[in-house]
Amino acid sequence: MLAWFFLVALAALGLGYRIYGAFLSRRFDLNDANPVPSETMRDGIDYVPTRAPVLFGHHFSSIAGAGPVVGPIIAGLAFGWLPAILWIVIGSIFIGGVHDFSALVASIRHRGRSIAEIANIHMSRAGYLLFLVFIWLTLVYVLIVFLDLTSATFTADGGVATSSIAFIILALLLGVLLVRFRAPLGRTTAVFIPLLLAALWLGTRVPAALPPIGGDAKRSWDLVLLAYCAVASIAPVWILLQPRDYLSSFLLYGAVAGGLVGILAGGAEVVYPAFTGFETRIGPLFPILFVTIACGACSGFHSLVASGTSSKQLKRETDARRIGYGAMIVEGVLAVIALGTVMMQGRAAGLASTPPTAVFATGMGRFLSAIGIPAEMGTHFGYLALSTFLLTTLDTCTRIARYIFQELFGLSGALGRFAGTFVSLLLPAVFVFVSLRDSEGNPIPAWQAIWPVFGATNQLLAGLALVVVTLWLRRSGKKALFTFVPTVFMVVMTLWAIAMLVLSDKTAPIVRTVSVVLFSLAVVLVIQAVRAFRKPAAPQPSSARPPGEQP
Repeated sequence: MLAWFFLVALAALGLGYRIYGAFLSRRFDLNDANPVPSETMRDGIDYVPTRAPVLFGHHFSSIAGAGPVVGPIIAGLAFGWLPAILWIVIGSIFIGGVHDFSALVASIRHRGRSIAEIANIHMSRAGYLLFLVFIWLTLVYVLIVFLDLTSATFTADGGVATSSIAFIILALLLGVLLVRFRAPLGRTTAVFIPLLLAALWLGTRVPAALPPIGGDAKRSWDLVLLAYCAVASIAPVWILLQPRDYLSSFLLYGAVAGGLVGILAGGAEVVYPAFTGFETRIGPLFPILFVTIACGACSGFHSLVASGTSSKQLKRETDARRIGYGAMIVEGVLAVIALGTVMMQGRAAGLASTPPTAVFATGMGRFLSAIGIPAEMGTHFGYLALSTFLLTTLDTCTRIARYIFQELFGLSGALGRFAGTFVSLLLPAVFVFVSLRDSEGNPIPAWQAIWPVFGATNQLLAGLALVVVTLWLRRSGKKALFTFVPTVFMVVMTLWAIAMLVLSDKTAPIVRTVSVVLFSLAVVLVIQAVRAFRKPAAPQPSSARPPGEQP
């Protein structure tokens, strides 16, 4: 039965958090006596001390995105559920969790600096600038993929759009109550959770619709979402980003809990094949499995969230384990639930071409129907939860892209915020308004054309972030085997995957061009890191102390 496989995976992930997470905490010598950037650099906009439950909601909502849903479903359909579930569990514990945790700790030990700024300290100036360019281009890929998926979801189900809009309004109100009126978090949450359910119900009754642009309603939603991203990037974190992600986390928890209870109570059998072959329609098992599942086991985007926003809000060092490592473990649980929507289906014709969002939402409808919730309502909830994943990634990604652009060009103040936001959204706007075609000339959605290379570059970013963390630990005189092994694995697998995609005649020309640039940047950065390894340890500034060293 499906329930047994899920329970085994859940137990393994739980033990990973308890045992390996504790091991990592000892390695980094987390100590609440150490000052954190949110206190020492508090500015009320980006650096804001935040309670652990709120920050966990922000961090988890930001990193979850659609990756741990879309990736496992694509990989499970292509390769079978067994290799997918093995990589999700092993990858989350020993690679993804290590990556997220170490990036967060490295950032708080460097005054909340981004992973690229840490590279500037421990590598060369050229390596720093190249890393910034690589990160910024990767973020553009993330924005394109999730912008296209979100607008497609809103177009297909206007009720999800209605619920999402109501949800944003609730988040703005929550932010004002918590910060301006100092409302108690517990009582306020007790009021807003029913309001969140009301927003869900409203979506089933009043679907939103926009007048089409050029005969395409999807383009109208693209414009609305681009405007939302711009506002979310510039506004103070407390008024929209934090409260929306906090509320979003309850939808995400609901999806995880609903999936868990539905799997356990539903008695669904495992029908889909455990293994379909080493060579499939999307490529060979090695290395394509790892870059397809992407965020379900490890994601470079997580290091940008950890070092871009979460490190600036962490209230005390010991919260890093819960925020950094714990959120990745919960994301692994979500990825297993998404894979479960594949495992309980037969290998029917046309299933492989069904959008992963539809597979997930339909599966959630089946899970929730096992506990008495109508399948239609459960499917709507699945779509809403998925759109929540997408929106949280969009607003956080735009904000981090703005940070990176400001770093790259040395911009600050209002000019930097507006310029960084505008330029970061310019390329996604171009991509979603042009028609992309496959190798046979058939039009395909932007996310589908970009997903294979997006997954590879996203994973490569994880490898490069681990390179920087390993270099910091090594040059600080600390043992770094626990980051070095994941570093080698991620760099080798992702460079291999990108090379295959660049050489494939199925890759769209514009995607191939960007991929060549990213591959070249990555190779240069790896060379820069190897050279830095050979140099003696540089003097450490007080803000960049190694694990365990007191300020």
